[in-house]
Amino acid sequence: MISLVYYISAALAEIGGCFAFWAWLRLGKTIYWVFPGIVSLIAFALLLTRIESLFAGRAFAAYGGVYIFASLLWLWIIEGQRPDKWDILGAAICIVGTAIILFGSRDPKII
Repeated sequence: MISLVYYISAALAEIGGCFAFWAWLRLGKTIYWVFPGIVSLIAFALLLTRIESLFAGRAFAAYGGVYIFASLLWLWIIEGQRPDKWDILGAAICIVGTAIILFGSRDPKII
């Protein structure tokens, strides 16, 4: 369960960091937006290393679904744009994929 906290925290840090660069380069904010963006992206990388997984690739793959879900929440809560049915369907498919990666059997005899 602690991994879920790390995944959510990592997603917020990554989205916040990327949005800081978006604000600077796309929304005309000052370059000072870059500094919290850098700090946030460093926090993202550090948080993602806290995930309990034997392999980085598996942790990163499972994170992808969490990131997509969190990005759509960001779209809705921060940017004020409600996700449409295709956003929701896509996120649901990704969350199912994340669950399969996280909770699937690691028995080498089972494909």
